[in-house]
Amino acid sequence: MAGVTDISQVELMQRIKANHVNLILDVRSPQEYAEGHIPSAINIPHNQIASRLAEIGTHKNKEVVLYCGSGGRVVAAANTLQAVGFSKLLHLDGDMNGWRNNGSLPIKK
Repeated sequence: MAGVTDISQVELMQRIKANHVNLILDVRSPQEYAEGHIPSAINIPHNQIASRLAEIGTHKNKEVVLYCGSGGRVVAAANTLQAVGFSKLLHLDGDMNGWRNNGSLPIKK
C-alpha cells in the first residue's frame, strides 16, 4: 500500500497505554467488531468509509491506524481515505488475526 506505513502490535500497544494514538479504525463488519476489537478502536466498515467521512474528518491530518481481519479490507479503506486527503495512515502489522494470536494483547468486547 503506497503511502501507508506499518505499525507493530507492540508499538500500537505502547501508544494506547501512553494515550498517544489519535484514531484506531477497525474496518471490519459490525459483527466482527462485536466479537472482539482493539481497545479504543471505532468501527467503520471499509465499504462505508466514503459515506461516513464526517465522523472522522477531524483526523485528516493526524495519524490513523487501520486494521481488519487479515489486511485485505485495509487496502480499500486506505485508498478511500487517501483519495480525500488523509496522509498519515498506519496499518497494524498482522491486523486483528495477529493481535488475537499474540495472546497477550487486550481485546475488548
